[in-house]
Amino acid sequence: RYKLDRSFDHILVDEAQDTNAAQWDIVKALTDDYFDGSGAQGDAVRTIFAVGDYKQAIFGFQATDPKEFRKARDHFDHRISGAAEAAGSSRGGPQIRPLESYSLDRSYRTNQEVLGFVDRAIDAIGYEDFGLDTPADPHSGSGEPGLVGLWQVVRVAEEEDEEGEPEGWLARHDRKLADNIAKQVAAWLDTEGEGFTLSKGRKRRATAGDVMILVQKRRELASLIVARLYRYGVPVAGVDRLRLGNPLAVKDLMAALRFAAQPLDDLTLASLLVSPLLGWSQEDLLAHGHRPRGKRLWEHLRESDTPFVAETVASLREILRRADYDSPQQLLHWMLIGPMDGRRALVARLGREANDPIDELLNAAHAYASAHTASLQGFIRWFDAGDGELKREAGEGGDQVRVMTVHGSKGLEAPIVILADAAIRPNGAGELVLREELPGGSESREIPLPSLGKDEKIGPVALADEAETATAMQEHWRLLYVALTRAEEALFITG
Repeated sequence: RYKLDRSFDHILVDEAQDTNAAQWDIVKALTDDYFDGSGAQGDAVRTIFAVGDYKQAIFGFQATDPKEFRKARDHFDHRISGAAEAAGSSRGGPQIRPLESYSLDRSYRTNQEVLGFVDRAIDAIGYEDFGLDTPADPHSGSGEPGLVGLWQVVRVAEEEDEEGEPEGWLARHDRKLADNIAKQVAAWLDTEGEGFTLSKGRKRRATAGDVMILVQKRRELASLIVARLYRYGVPVAGVDRLRLGNPLAVKDLMAALRFAAQPLDDLTLASLLVSPLLGWSQEDLLAHGHRPRGKRLWEHLRESDTPFVAETVASLREILRRADYDSPQQLLHWMLIGPMDGRRALVARLGREANDPIDELLNAAHAYASAHTASLQGFIRWFDAGDGELKREAGEGGDQVRVMTVHGSKGLEAPIVILADAAIRPNGAGELVLREELPGGSESREIPLPSLGKDEKIGPVALADEAETATAMQEHWRLLYVALTRAEEALFITG
């Protein structure tokens, strides 16, 4: 504590609304000596400065609670007042200033048109539903022209689905919503059309990098929006974070590795054949893959005398041959830049955003080789057991549309922001959990219980569920506030 007392005189706590109780305990411990008389630095002025916006407290899943911000404020107010009173009663004591509060109503990023809409939204929802104990201060933004657009909510009956829709396993309203958003962005970026004029600084046409599309969670909708943007020729950076095993490029390359480890797995081989690595169409698979019942696909292909099939078999044999000598990383490298030219084929089919997951798969293979004995089957088992994520840095999108969650957009901004799923209520509100104390330890475990119907919730259970739902809705509205305030000039809301 003596060394710490000599080390610093000022503490700044940023994002204080998302600082949890344990973190505040650390801050309190670091500042204890502030209020215990003269420190190692003598009469040096010592300060604590905390900046946070209660309306932006959106990380409840990280054990944070914005109420801790208020508790910390009251704690330091009490300590500072006590120290000031003690200093005032002693002769020659240090001069201690009272705790001061400042508002966060001024924005240098967003124009007044958007912020005016934000203020009206807060008033309509009610400041209590944000968890505030007093009405929020009105915002003051820049004077440039602004625009807020409320697009119609997409409502489609499932029975209206078209026959032969290639993405029929996804909800039709998600497909229509993603298509509408992609068409609109493509129209803004069309060089032959009117485009979208931005006014901040100097007037100019909007480019792909000026557009940010926000979703509440990483559902299928986010990936679908990326796919539709790519279909309409819009440069897009891809989803900001996704499971490494989810991208199609990774699945295709892993199918090749799985085939090398077990060539008699018919489903894996069929998936590899129709991937960009080998380039078969579904019609090719039906024409050349049909075989007698009980016969393996690999055995059937080897017996074919069709030149088209023979060329594919030669590539497959080379994969099997190299698998006996190459490490997983070397085999992947050969498939990507060797005679198969896999990277070019994957990017041509899946778009430039396939490069990131391909590179991450190579990194994963390198990480495996550095810690394990090189083994193809071992790498496949290690990869399947992992939960690695591919995360794109928010500032590395270049001149491309960014698609990300509201949580991922915290601290970022864009001239044009689209809230893609604003009509969706939060999930998981009011889930029941049984907390069980474990013998021989201080920790407990939580066991989720099946959800009850509305009529089944009575007494304390109903009250607890109502409190959980209210807390979830408060975070939901604060999430909306964060999303709304990412826009600099234009905001569009749909769902």
